[in-house]
Amino acid sequence: MKTLKDMKIGETVVVKKLHGDGAVRRRIMDMGITKGVSVYLRKVAPLGDPLEITVRSYELSIRKGDAEMIEVE
Repeated sequence: MKTLKDMKIGETVVVKKLHGDGAVRRRIMDMGITKGVSVYLRKVAPLGDPLEITVRSYELSIRKGDAEMIEVE
């Protein structure tokens, strides 16, 4: 299982499944990260957290903890 956290800079992947439950899952979905959407990793902060991604034509910063809940292919 590959997650959003495992991506390399410049890689584009498709969201396969969202893990987690309740408010955390809802927050991720509210950011536009849903099953089938394409995600591009733009850059990673110097200390490794957060990740800057492009989703649905806008930039978004996401914590590694949340990125681990997003399964990609």
